[in-house]
Amino acid sequence: MKALTCTSYGPTENLTIKEVEKPHPTSHEVLIRIHYCAVNDYDWSMVRGKPFIYRLLFGLFKPKRPIPGMELSGVVEACGENAGTFNIGDAVYGDISDHGFGSFAEYICINEKAVVSKPDLMPFEDAAALSHAANLAWQGLIDVGQIQKGMKVLINGAGGGVGTLGLHIAKTYDAEVAGVDTGDKLKVMKEIGFDHIIDYKQTDFTKSGKQYDLILDAKTSRAPNSYIPSLTSNGKYVSIGGNIGRLIQLLIARKIFKKSVFMVGLKANKDLNHIHKLYEEGKLKPIIDGPYPLDKTPWAIQHFGEGKHQGKVLISLINE
Repeated sequence: MKALTCTSYGPTENLTIKEVEKPHPTSHEVLIRIHYCAVNDYDWSMVRGKPFIYRLLFGLFKPKRPIPGMELSGVVEACGENAGTFNIGDAVYGDISDHGFGSFAEYICINEKAVVSKPDLMPFEDAAALSHAANLAWQGLIDVGQIQKGMKVLINGAGGGVGTLGLHIAKTYDAEVAGVDTGDKLKVMKEIGFDHIIDYKQTDFTKSGKQYDLILDAKTSRAPNSYIPSLTSNGKYVSIGGNIGRLIQLLIARKIFKKSVFMVGLKANKDLNHIHKLYEEGKLKPIIDGPYPLDKTPWAIQHFGEGKHQGKVLISLINE
């Protein structure tokens, strides 16, 4: 089978597409023929080995798992002897990061708990774009942020996967939503319904004097205390990821701003039933950048890392 491989840390140009042995499912695993997979922050960090602290997870000198990728949609082609959740031919999707990685390939063997059944009305493309980002947005806005009807919400990094899906979720609460990003993403943000659009290259929202009931931050590139003036008296700042140094600061700041500053500890696939309902009601739809063929994956990861993407970056494997 074909797969994207990363055998040493470095620029995305060093990534290669090559033939590797097709896996076989062990006891509780399923073999999935992958249709689509998505690019995420994990992939950008893993192939470069940066920030260096991530090498404690990926491998100190080279990646322990040579095939990146943590999100997929596809069809079950075989089941391990003790795997009883799915049948051959079932359409599945999910964020597989709790059980392993390796979705930039034609096939993967993964624990059956890593995926869920794909709704019939949801195309494989949309499914691959939803599992990770939609869960982050849901858990950030609802589980942690405790969004309420009519709130004023700001999403930082609004033109990516979490931001665009976060808008749709916030709008189910009749929230007034401001989005912060730059470049070509601003046009997409306007088209999908952000109430206010802020170009961070032109305006620093933390110094604008405007306050929000809830800030969802997909970038986390500032010191935690810099967000406090932008919160109402009972407002919450919620980070879903970003600069590792700032995230460490955020953990420390939690002791000072206990009622104001929060961080999402993602629970993979936990809220997909809610996402299914919103999707089927037409209230949520991913913005897709691509899909691109497997041989363009190195470029797609670079495209993502430079922040030039809009919504979720997808890779197609169905024509490989």
